[in-house]
Amino acid sequence: MSHQQRTAGHGPHGRSDAHDTDPISGWVRGGVAFAGVLMLCSGVLVLLQGIAAVVEGDVYGKVGDYVYRISLTGWGWIHIVLGLAVALTGAGVLKGAAWARYTGILLVSLSLILQFLFLPYAPVWSVIVIAIDLFVIWALSSYRIARTP
Repeated sequence: MSHQQRTAGHGPHGRSDAHDTDPISGWVRGGVAFAGVLMLCSGVLVLLQGIAAVVEGDVYGKVGDYVYRISLTGWGWIHIVLGLAVALTGAGVLKGAAWARYTGILLVSLSLILQFLFLPYAPVWSVIVIAIDLFVIWALSSYRIARTP
């Protein structure tokens, strides 16, 4: 019996392909669950970031001449609305709602853009949220729902 005949129906390491029939890898499934948790957490934190901006305390320093000049209160309300939407969508992702995946990609993309525009106010935090948003977008876009034949 040749090597090809002995390994027919087996994966690259001689294991059965029965485990390879699931089109959704464990990494992606775990990544989606983690993305949902990250969306919940980052949504709440962005909401709190927005509340801090609306209160107009000394949380954010004064930024000089900035191209995307919006009042700190305006930035705060944008953060509040988007943070709440991201957190609720993250809960939907964790529940496995089909609408939450595409909505999550859209909202997290908006969050990424918002954090880029907010860089002068909170540079380190904005870069952290941008990195989280990139992972969430990857995880949600990598997930494929199994189709029945």
